[in-house]
Amino acid sequence: MRVLLLAAGVGSRLMPFTATTPKCLIRINDRPLLGYWLELLFDAGVERVLINTHYLSEQVDAYVKASRWASKIDLVFEAELLGTGGTVLANRDWFLGQPFVLAHADNLTDGAGAGLFAAHRTRPAGHLMTMLAFRTDDPRSCGILELDERQTVVAFHEKVDYPPGNLANGAVYVFEPEVIDMIADHGTPVVDLSTEIIPGLVGRILSVETKGYHRDIGNPEALSRARAEFGQRPCHSGANLRQPI
Repeated sequence: MRVLLLAAGVGSRLMPFTATTPKCLIRINDRPLLGYWLELLFDAGVERVLINTHYLSEQVDAYVKASRWASKIDLVFEAELLGTGGTVLANRDWFLGQPFVLAHADNLTDGAGAGLFAAHRTRPAGHLMTMLAFRTDDPRSCGILELDERQTVVAFHEKVDYPPGNLANGAVYVFEPEVIDMIADHGTPVVDLSTEIIPGLVGRILSVETKGYHRDIGNPEALSRARAEFGQRPCHSGANLRQPI
């Protein structure tokens, strides 16, 4: 399995922390966020990781090249941001025509590992995507999922005042390669997965809920909470997921 780890964003909501540090290198207790991601993915048996960069890219490059995983990581600089789907399309040859993982490096998680990959391999027929889900303590700020009895996503409720639950999109996805063709069909180099591609896959997305830790550290309050919570969490692995019914 190959993984695209998105790390190009400016992180404007996390200012002033990101004024001089890219968001993926913000420290959570004893290490940068990116370090947690790389350890999680390679411990789960991932073959290679591609990291896209843009804002303060030289810092990300230096961190990766000094890491123990450097030989398994590829870096791609985006002079102009392409959007999540545009980045996938621009690097489609890197995925070798195989299923692949896409994750946002600004989430702190311990659930995006081998269990998620295994769930995708046993997904119901016709599903082109598997999505990590988590229970959020702030449903109005998240994309809330509505599922059927197979744990298939049948509706999204994006940041609504009265969400129908607290099971949220964790922004970690396993895609079948056919999804890249759907991105290409848009005919533009800049494509956003969350608004232009994923809504068209409703009914063909398996949701897999993590029992572990998952939080978007997109603002100072969330960062503070992550720093307080993450070191005290129970030990979870990527296999500790609620499997599809």
